Amino acid sequence: MEIILAIMIGGLYSAAVYMLLRRSMVKILIGIVLLSQATNMLIFTSAGLTRGNSPVIKAGETTLANPYADPLPQALVLTAIVISFGLTAFALALTYRTYKTVGTDDLDQMRSAGLGGEENA
Repeated sequence: MEIILAIMIGGLYSAAVYMLLRRSMVKILIGIVLLSQATNMLIFTSAGLTRGNSPVIKAGETTLANPYADPLPQALVLTAIVISFGLTAFALALTYRTYKTVGTDDLDQMRSAGLGGEENA
Protein backbone atom coordinates (compact mmCIF):
# COMPACT_ATOMS: atom_id res chain seq x y z
CA MET A 1 0.00 0.00 0.00
CA GLU A 2 2.84 2.40 0.79
CA ILE A 3 4.34 1.84 -2.67
CA ILE A 4 1.09 2.95 -4.31
CA LEU A 5 0.96 6.04 -2.08
CA ALA A 6 4.61 6.84 -2.86
CA ILE A 7 3.87 6.68 -6.60
CA MET A 8 0.79 8.86 -6.12
CA ILE A 9 2.77 11.40 -4.07
CA GLY A 10 5.46 11.51 -6.75
CA GLY A 11 2.79 12.04 -9.40
CA LEU A 12 1.25 14.88 -7.41
CA TYR A 13 4.63 16.53 -6.93
CA SER A 14 5.47 16.25 -10.62
CA ALA A 15 2.06 17.64 -11.63
CA ALA A 16 2.50 20.48 -9.12
CA VAL A 17 5.93 21.43 -10.48
CA TYR A 18 4.58 21.28 -14.03
CA MET A 19 1.71 23.59 -13.13
CA LEU A 20 3.99 25.97 -11.23
CA LEU A 21 6.12 26.43 -14.35
CA ARG A 22 3.18 27.66 -16.45
CA ARG A 23 2.58 31.35 -17.18
CA SER A 24 -1.07 31.51 -16.15
CA MET A 25 -1.80 32.59 -12.58
CA VAL A 26 -4.70 30.13 -12.34
CA LYS A 27 -2.40 27.24 -13.27
CA ILE A 28 0.15 28.43 -10.71
CA LEU A 29 -2.60 28.46 -8.10
CA ILE A 30 -3.58 24.90 -9.03
CA GLY A 31 0.09 23.94 -8.73
CA ILE A 32 0.24 25.39 -5.22
CA VAL A 33 -2.85 23.39 -4.22
CA LEU A 34 -1.38 20.18 -5.67
CA LEU A 35 1.91 20.83 -3.90
CA SER A 36 0.20 21.26 -0.54
CA GLN A 37 -1.85 18.10 -1.01
CA ALA A 38 1.24 16.11 -1.97
CA THR A 39 3.02 17.38 1.13
CA ASN A 40 0.06 16.44 3.32
CA MET A 41 0.09 12.93 1.91
CA LEU A 42 3.86 12.70 2.39
CA ILE A 43 3.58 13.66 6.07
CA PHE A 44 0.74 11.23 6.59
CA THR A 45 2.52 8.36 4.82
CA SER A 46 5.92 8.95 6.41
CA ALA A 47 4.43 8.24 9.86
CA GLY A 48 3.54 4.75 8.69
CA LEU A 49 0.17 3.33 7.86
CA THR A 50 -1.44 1.47 10.74
CA ARG A 51 -4.60 -0.52 10.34
CA GLY A 52 -5.96 -0.64 13.80
CA ASN A 53 -7.65 1.43 16.42
CA SER A 54 -8.15 5.16 16.29
CA PRO A 55 -5.86 7.23 18.55
CA VAL A 56 -8.57 7.74 21.17
CA ILE A 57 -8.46 6.32 24.69
CA LYS A 58 -11.71 4.51 25.38
CA ALA A 59 -13.75 5.13 28.51
CA GLY A 60 -12.44 3.21 31.51
CA GLU A 61 -8.95 2.65 30.06
CA THR A 62 -5.72 4.47 30.88
CA THR A 63 -3.67 3.71 27.74
CA LEU A 64 -4.24 3.17 24.06
CA ALA A 65 -4.84 -0.38 22.88
CA ASN A 66 -2.23 -1.69 20.40
CA PRO A 67 -2.09 -1.27 17.41
CA TYR A 68 -3.12 2.35 17.17
CA ALA A 69 -2.57 5.12 14.67
CA ASP A 70 -0.10 7.86 15.60
CA PRO A 71 -2.12 11.04 16.31
CA LEU A 72 0.73 13.53 15.69
CA PRO A 73 0.83 13.26 11.86
CA GLN A 74 -2.95 13.47 11.78
CA ALA A 75 -2.84 16.71 13.78
CA LEU A 76 -0.05 18.11 11.58
CA VAL A 77 -1.94 17.31 8.39
CA LEU A 78 -5.16 18.79 9.76
CA THR A 79 -3.31 22.00 10.62
CA ALA A 80 -1.67 22.05 7.19
CA ILE A 81 -5.05 21.64 5.50
CA VAL A 82 -6.44 24.66 7.35
CA ILE A 83 -3.37 26.77 6.51
CA SER A 84 -3.40 25.73 2.85
CA PHE A 85 -7.11 26.60 2.63
CA GLY A 86 -6.36 30.10 3.90
CA LEU A 87 -3.44 30.46 1.49
CA THR A 88 -5.56 29.23 -1.42
CA ALA A 89 -8.41 31.61 -0.59
CA PHE A 90 -6.00 34.55 -0.37
CA ALA A 91 -4.23 33.61 -3.61
CA LEU A 92 -7.56 33.16 -5.38
CA ALA A 93 -8.73 36.60 -4.27
CA LEU A 94 -5.40 38.11 -5.31
CA THR A 95 -5.58 36.39 -8.70
CA TYR A 96 -9.13 37.61 -9.26
CA ARG A 97 -8.24 41.19 -8.32
CA THR A 98 -5.17 41.13 -10.55
CA TYR A 99 -7.23 39.79 -13.44
CA LYS A 100 -9.84 42.53 -12.97
CA THR A 101 -7.13 45.22 -12.86
CA VAL A 102 -4.90 44.05 -15.71
CA GLY A 103 -7.36 42.10 -17.84
CA THR A 104 -5.21 38.99 -18.19
CA ASP A 105 -3.80 36.21 -16.06
CA ASP A 106 -0.70 35.65 -18.23
CA LEU A 107 2.43 36.66 -16.33
CA ASP A 108 4.33 37.80 -19.44
CA GLN A 109 1.50 40.11 -20.47
CA MET A 110 1.37 41.50 -16.92
CA ARG A 111 5.08 42.27 -17.06
CA SER A 112 4.66 44.10 -20.36
CA ALA A 113 1.72 46.06 -18.96
CA GLY A 114 4.20 47.94 -16.78
CA LEU A 115 2.56 47.48 -13.39
CA GLY A 116 4.60 48.62 -10.43
CA GLY A 117 5.71 51.96 -11.85
CA GLU A 118 9.02 50.69 -13.29
CA GLU A 119 9.95 51.13 -16.90
CA ASN A 120 10.74 47.96 -18.84
CA ALA A 121 14.06 47.92 -20.66
